[in-house]
Amino acid sequence: MTAERDDNTMAGKRFPLGSDLMRSAQVLAYGKPVSITEVAEPTVRDPHDVIVRIAGAGVCRTDVHILHGELEEAFHPTLPLTLGHENSGWVHEVGPAVTHLAVGDPVIVHPAVTCGHCPACRSGNDMHCPSWRFPGVDGWPGGYAELLRTSARALVPLPDGTDPAPLAPHADAGLTAMHAVRRIAPFTDAGSTVVTIGSGGVGQIAIQLLRLLTPARLVVVEIDPVRAAAARRLGADLVLELPAPQAALAVRELTNGVGVGVVLDLVGEGDVPAHAMGMLAKGGVYSIVGYGGYVRIEHLDMINRELTILGNQIGTYADLVSLMEFVAQGRVTIDSTLFPLDAVADVL
Repeated sequence: MTAERDDNTMAGKRFPLGSDLMRSAQVLAYGKPVSITEVAEPTVRDPHDVIVRIAGAGVCRTDVHILHGELEEAFHPTLPLTLGHENSGWVHEVGPAVTHLAVGDPVIVHPAVTCGHCPACRSGNDMHCPSWRFPGVDGWPGGYAELLRTSARALVPLPDGTDPAPLAPHADAGLTAMHAVRRIAPFTDAGSTVVTIGSGGVGQIAIQLLRLLTPARLVVVEIDPVRAAAARRLGADLVLELPAPQAALAVRELTNGVGVGVVLDLVGEGDVPAHAMGMLAKGGVYSIVGYGGYVRIEHLDMINRELTILGNQIGTYADLVSLMEFVAQGRVTIDSTLFPLDAVADVL
């Protein structure tokens, strides 16, 4: 889902466009609802900066974790923090070194702001940049606002005439799915089975990408009946509407006790990771996207079964470009609901 801005209204009053102030949805204290506040508009600070006029900012479960203070240890953001790491919109202003973008261009925003010069950036692994910043998460103001400052490196141009607002969730949910599916694709063949745990926003995109990028049989574990129905509609071969413990048993039965080659865990909470590992066959791959839970790694089991564990952090710029190609071709779709910025506290 996305939160859509209202150009020039703030908490019941209006101020002229082009003023120095804008509305922003901020975390003022952990455990408290976000507040709509008036903050200074961002300005170009670096020659490669771009100011984006926000069309949509996706609501992600990460935002909920931030609200509860669960990412403070990992990212140490300074409060108040403007949320919003799934962003799309139009180019509003460019720095003097930016020549390939023009004011008014529709864009989707890669969530990482990176240096462009380190080995990680040079190799295309943007999210491995040692100096990377994560707007909306690590203290850099995010897109739950009217304007966002980012780097030209982070912007993927969209076709002329595109409405960017409903595409905002692709900037992280879609990107993460694309990155994870691309990484597990080499472990699949026509005789393999992939189990995907979860069919929420990321999961529904992942199902489509697994259909496009792998020949594997696709089993989805999802206890919510609406999301389970969506998984079937999007092409899952089998949907198990079971909690993780029972789903693990069902997967073992389906494979005659052998297990499956790949488990893509989009939930990662509670005891789900342990049951996900239990679904794997020898030589299997456990790909992690969801977090919050734990699993005990037994070295002898890892050796005997030759298991592989993959962690996935957002994705690369190239992943986002490829995903937007699929979207433009109509081969990957999302159902997004638009809300005004003033409703963000209720949506979260």
